[in-house]
Amino acid sequence: MQSASKSFVILTSVESTNNYAMGMVREGTAKHGTAWFSHEQTHGKGRRGKIWKTEKGKNIILSIAVSTGFLTLYQQFHLSIAVSLGSIDFFKKYAGDETKIKWPNDIFWNDRKAGGILIENVIKGNTWQWAVIGIGINVNQTAFNLDNTFLPVSLKQITGKEYDVIELAKELHQAVIKRYEELENSGAEKMLGEYNQYLFGLNKKVKLKKGNTVFATTIEGVSSQGKLITIDAIEREFDFDEVEWIG
Repeated sequence: MQSASKSFVILTSVESTNNYAMGMVREGTAKHGTAWFSHEQTHGKGRRGKIWKTEKGKNIILSIAVSTGFLTLYQQFHLSIAVSLGSIDFFKKYAGDETKIKWPNDIFWNDRKAGGILIENVIKGNTWQWAVIGIGINVNQTAFNLDNTFLPVSLKQITGKEYDVIELAKELHQAVIKRYEELENSGAEKMLGEYNQYLFGLNKKVKLKKGNTVFATTIEGVSSQGKLITIDAIEREFDFDEVEWIG
């Protein structure tokens, strides 16, 4: 096991912290475990090509570079499990047990979105060399664009308190690295059980959309490959982005 860097770099403004961190990785200057925090990003990225919009100086905008040589290409979801749990460890300390993971890796509080995770990879041949973990968490922002299926929420809205965003970002950084080290030392089996315990919508009937079809189904859990398992007339499995959550 290699020791993770405790480096925490603070940036004023970037296009995207993930792009910035990926540039360091590709240049060969990134150290395993280094985090880049920015007060502002002008073109933040979300999953499925979406844009992550965040008010300047109000929220956590963080990217962490990690070496992934101990994982195979078939274990990419294992890192997502570790990062999601690290984010949950951090957020629930302030927001309580209503904190959940919405598959595959959004952070939810009750029925509202508190944050999101975007992991981008560097793969050479059949070797997964690096991952850049992008995490956005709503902290002090209270006004949002409400054109979403699920309403956003921030720590300030939940607790009524104002937070030091940089100190919280450092705390999140360490929580994610701790879970990464647990993954490296002990594997993902136990962590998958924890992930499913925190799963948003577990054992509840939800509406999903696949193509032009909307259907009701009950969430049973997530597999070690990251597939969402549901049951209605039959048991089903869905890959990332194969279905859209409607409500």
